[in-house]
Amino acid sequence: MASTDTKPDDLAGLEAGLDALDAVQVRRTPLREVLVAKVLPPVVAVVLVVLVWQLLVWGEVTDDYKLPPPSAVWDSLGDMWLKGTLLEVVWTSVSRGLLGFLMAVAIGTPLGLLVARVKVVRAALGPILSGLQSLPSVAWVAPAVIWLGLNDKMMYAVILLGAVPSVANGLVSGVDQVPPLFLRAGRTIGATGLRGTWHIVLPAALPGYLAGLKQGWAFSWRSLMAAEIIASSPDLGLGLGQLLENGRNNFDMPGIFLAILLILFVGIAIDLLIFSPLERRVLRGRGLLVKN
Repeated sequence: MASTDTKPDDLAGLEAGLDALDAVQVRRTPLREVLVAKVLPPVVAVVLVVLVWQLLVWGEVTDDYKLPPPSAVWDSLGDMWLKGTLLEVVWTSVSRGLLGFLMAVAIGTPLGLLVARVKVVRAALGPILSGLQSLPSVAWVAPAVIWLGLNDKMMYAVILLGAVPSVANGLVSGVDQVPPLFLRAGRTIGATGLRGTWHIVLPAALPGYLAGLKQGWAFSWRSLMAAEIIASSPDLGLGLGQLLENGRNNFDMPGIFLAILLILFVGIAIDLLIFSPLERRVLRGRGLLVKN
């Protein structure tokens, strides 16, 4: 009789244990811990790179005109800031890159869904998309200039040709990883066609799709830089690619290093401000990341 009386208590304890396993421990990370874990490491890495750079300059491993000191690059940055051209140059490239990337997403997303869900389209376009993704985007600059001329349309064409295959292939990869059980469950509740795509396929394929978006942005940015470096014109304005090319033409190594660092900075900033928060949100929604 004693064992019979305790059975409900045992079941209650088991349920409580399972609930505890499913529960995500939530706590607010102290500011000091955040600074030490996320801010200090990249700061230290940057300081070490600059220190090694300065040591190489002091060691005179090469001529000054080939490897300028960090102070010379800093002076170039200050000159552009005082002239009021720094933000204008950065924004010219960033606005082009973001607009071109959004256009690539608008085209690549339905294209990726079509390739992933229709076998005939996949057989016809799948290999072409993979080939286009492996083609260096710089190869499109010359024909784009001939087709469209030296204007923003040419820039966006190069971005699209470089980024659309990456976005589409990322979504195809994500859809391929959707468990068949999800699709069968969707059909059971009547989620077929567009409803099934919107409510079942896309949410389940989101991690792969997000990876494709990150890669699509990388291709957009690299394609834009290639177009700006090769196709220089006063009508196009001064972007980061043109800044780099101007430094080469003028044998201005501090200007070249500054352009390279600005291009790198924009790429890192877009990842930290846009894609990293999206990744954290997706992981948290799937219980793969502890909330802080």
